[in-house]
Amino acid sequence: MTHETCEVRLVASPSNWIEGAAVQQLEKTATLPGMRLAVGLPDLHPGKGSPIGAAFFAEGCLYPALVGNDIGCGIGLWQTALSARNRKLETWANRLRDLDRPWDGGIPQFLATRGIAPGPQDHSLGTIGGGNHFAELQQLESLVHPAACEELGLQPGALYLCVHSGSRGLGEAILREHVDQHGFAGLPEGTPEAANYLARHDQARHWASANREVIATRILECLRTEGTRLLDLSHNWVQRVDLAGTSGWLHRKGAAPSTQGPVIIPGSRGAFTYLVRPLHPSAASGYSLAHGAGRKWSRSDSRGRLEKRFTAKDLTRTELGSQVICEDKELLYEEAPQAYKNINVVIQDLVDAGLAEVLAILRPVITYKVRR
Repeated sequence: MTHETCEVRLVASPSNWIEGAAVQQLEKTATLPGMRLAVGLPDLHPGKGSPIGAAFFAEGCLYPALVGNDIGCGIGLWQTALSARNRKLETWANRLRDLDRPWDGGIPQFLATRGIAPGPQDHSLGTIGGGNHFAELQQLESLVHPAACEELGLQPGALYLCVHSGSRGLGEAILREHVDQHGFAGLPEGTPEAANYLARHDQARHWASANREVIATRILECLRTEGTRLLDLSHNWVQRVDLAGTSGWLHRKGAAPSTQGPVIIPGSRGAFTYLVRPLHPSAASGYSLAHGAGRKWSRSDSRGRLEKRFTAKDLTRTELGSQVICEDKELLYEEAPQAYKNINVVIQDLVDAGLAEVLAILRPVITYKVRR
């Protein structure tokens, strides 16, 4: 469908349930000035004003509100030196402590070596945060394309660490300042305001990547092992691109880039995670892939639906046999596996659309969210 000069696309099969409110948000966002393409990916679900699981291309201006308040939020994957055959779940789970406290590893020096200027949010560096953020120990369930996995460095007998987190309070502060000054309006390219936002946006993206690195470092230290980072991708960001011969700004709001190699796509804490290889990146998909399963229920709905059926203790074990460390009862219900769509359907939609092929499937072992 087309809204004046903006094409609206939805990458989803009839078997994939997409909430009507998310489609309405996608279409409404398509009417913003300068918008030329709005793509809803298979994990599309409602957000605050604009949907999550989408990519938007605008000509002549950029929209900080479409990037959102967690600039640089994304996911990283590390291969650990732990053995999947020698699993010590209780021992490992008990070692995962003090991860919610400030990191004492020398924050100023760490950031300086990565070219990141110090800021007021630096005390949060190395902490996971709330919402759908997590760190998860995983093992390979199956290798679909062994040669491609070997090239990436995956080893069947190893355990892997998947970290999903972002820029914590830094991205929130940047968006709040923009909204205070400009509301939800876009910023014309070439203006001082746009240049200022982009500079701070890039800083937050680098900070978010560094945050995932420190989280992984802390967890690996707790588990008394070492790890090698295999990939790191942002889900919330804006970049200048040429799309079908037109130069403009591609906004990803909960979307993985299809132009930076393999992509890790988690389901819920009770579902498999998929490692996929993007195929034929193009303007039709906004050069993007799904970034997860996508929510099926809102957080309040999730609590209301599940509190009568499950105790908090019930939700600390999943159907796949993994353990969940989450000592925030509300978060335990809000982020329950039942609150998310079927990741298998999301992945199949990407495959059927010719956007990706599955390289490997990983099974959750321990999911860490928060420990009081």
